[in-house]
Amino acid sequence: QVQFAESGGGLVQAGGSLRLSCSASGITLSVGTVGWYRQAPGKQRVWVASISSSGNTYYEDSVKARFTISRDDAKKILYLQMNSLKPEDTAVYYCRRIGSGDSWGQGTQVTVSS
Repeated sequence: QVQFAESGGGLVQAGGSLRLSCSASGITLSVGTVGWYRQAPGKQRVWVASISSSGNTYYEDSVKARFTISRDDAKKILYLQMNSLKPEDTAVYYCRRIGSGDSWGQGTQVTVSS
């Protein structure tokens, strides 16, 4: 059974940084593409960033140059380093295999104050 557990969120001031972690079980992170999504209050969940099996990374335009996705294959952990955070980054962040029908984890709340 594939499961994801996100952590590392919190309250931070604008301009601050956070590093999110996603612990995966039941899959090999280096197989396929995995990524981060976020859901802001009252909005749909949207894709933020992803990393392919070969290590290629992709970012939604609004987070380019601020967020960095990476993974530790041995530990089965996916990371999202978030720098220069803005209030509009406030959301619940989730991880999942891209294009999969995996169940969503509980997510981790990121709140950026202005």
